Order: sequence, then C-alpha cells, then structure tokens
Amino acid sequence: MGLLVDGKWQDQWYDTKSTGGSFERTKTVFRNWITPDGAPGPDGQKAFKAASGRYHLYISLACPWAHRTLIVRRLKKLEDVISLSVVDFLMGDDGWTFSDRPGAIPDSVLGKQRLYEVYLEADPQFTGRVTVPVLWDKETGTIVNNESAEIIRILDTAFDEWGDASVDITPEALLAEIDAVNAMVYDSVNNGVYKCGFATEQKAYERPFHELFGALDQLEDRLSRQRYLVASDAPTEADWRLFTTLIRFDAVYHGHFKCNQRQIADYPNLFSYMLELYQTDGIAETVNFEHIKGHYYSSHRMINPTGIVPLGPDQDLTRPHGRERLQPGGAAD
Repeated sequence: MGLLVDGKWQDQWYDTKSTGGSFERTKTVFRNWITPDGAPGPDGQKAFKAASGRYHLYISLACPWAHRTLIVRRLKKLEDVISLSVVDFLMGDDGWTFSDRPGAIPDSVLGKQRLYEVYLEADPQFTGRVTVPVLWDKETGTIVNNESAEIIRILDTAFDEWGDASVDITPEALLAEIDAVNAMVYDSVNNGVYKCGFATEQKAYERPFHELFGALDQLEDRLSRQRYLVASDAPTEADWRLFTTLIRFDAVYHGHFKCNQRQIADYPNLFSYMLELYQTDGIAETVNFEHIKGHYYSSHRMINPTGIVPLGPDQDLTRPHGRERLQPGGAAD
C-alpha cells in the first residue's frame, strides 16, 4: 500500500502513530459525476455526459469497495458500455499493478503497468492514496471519480439508455432509508473490519471490534423480520454495499483482521441473506476468492508475515437460502 506525494511514488503504510493506533481512512479526491445529459451532479458537482464506450473502470477483485462497482456494472448490464481493467491481487512495493494472472485484465486504455501511473495521467502532481475503483474518461483523459459510493450511483443512474433501465437500486422513495442504513453499515461494518485489522494498539482495536459485532447483531435482527435491509421487493444499494463485506468476512476478516467473535455463518439470517445475494444472477461470477484471499494474506505482511494463505473456510454458497419465506415489508409466510 503506497501513495503519491507531489507526483512521486512512496511505498508507505498508513500512519497510525499519530492517531493512537487507530486506522483512519483517507478521503478520495476525484469526485466528479456523470449524468445522462452532462447536467451537474446531485450536489451541483461538475458532471460529464454519459456515452457508451467513453468510460473505463479500473478495479480489484479483492477489494470490497471496487467489488461494489463491478456488481452494479453487472446488474445494470453495462459490460459492453463501460470497459474494464482488473489489477493483480498482490499489492507489492509498487502498489496495485497490472499482470497476466488469471482474473486480472491489463490496462487497455493507457497501457500502464502500475495503477499510480493512471493517477499521474490525470494529475502529474497528485498527492494521495492510490486506490480502486477508478472511473476514467477516455475522451478527456482524466479520472472522473474514485469514490466507490458515488461510482455505483453513477452507474445506477446515468447509463439507462444503454443498460438495463428496469434495475433501480436507488429508488427515490427509498433513498432516505437507504442512506441511513448505508451510514451505519459503512462506519461499523464496511470500514469497521479495517479499523480492527489495521489498528496497532489494543484499545484502538477493541473499540471498533465491539461496534462491528453490535452492528452485525442489529442487522441479524433486522433481517429476521424482512428479506432485505430496506423495505423493498428487491435488493437495493444498501444490500450490495453490505454484501461485499459479508462475502469476505469468514474467509478473511474473521482471522486476518481479528474479527473473530463470530463468523457470518454463525448468524442464521445474515448468512442466508448473503447466500441469496450471492446466488442472484451474475453475482457469483464477480466473487473471486483466489484474488480475495491472495490479496489480504499475501499483501499485508505486517499482519501476516509468512504470506501463507489459508485454505478454508469450506462453505457451500449454493445451498438453498430460504429467504423467500419473508415477504417484502417484513411479514413472514
């Protein structure tokens, strides 16, 4: 894991000494939008005009934040609309790189070998973390956005002319509830596992640990009464944002990040809910455990010095989930 400082690459881990051992995620900086007609984004930000073939997505199959964008690209049937590159799962001295490893897809737009070189194409003096996902504009030669939460909304709303307009994971009537659920899930679960895993002091680890499992308990209870996180007859953005953490939890976060009070398999409702989402048409193909486990256990040598990748867990993700017993809105059969 590294960063650029005034356009110069530095292989530097997160600074936890200045935060009392706590991991603090840095904010993304490319925050423009894409809209169907190029009108400003939802908060008035600069927007580019949607077009088929104009945009390119850089992701990692290992990263839960990037995985979100791959899922929405699949759900909206945008594979022929937005092209794709996938970095190697091993993050070494040069950060994210491109390779011919199975599952990886080279940079077909700029021909770069390292993701930080893509950032430098957008800003030769860039300072900040080099992260995935990255949404690139081929026409102007710059990064549109590198914030996953915003990229998935862009993909959901801007490309209906070419994709599947019948899929709407952010319906206007449910948006306030989706945002409220997202806020809790992001802080305590999505980012919570990282706050546990990257902590370097005991107390800095214990606080997010308790918050994480308190949140999972709440979600277990919620999902015992309704099929999805938000009262809807189909998964919304909130469900897919949670899913990418759940599917990695038992394989990685439980052991590698010391989130070991319980596995997701120990939660009957959370586990069956995860199974239903995994079994949604096209989603299993976006989940690559070789990349997921290979990245975390091989790249984070300060956590796992030997680089040994565990073989388990042995879980059947194709078994019947039984979630259809719950009617939309929370009423059971």
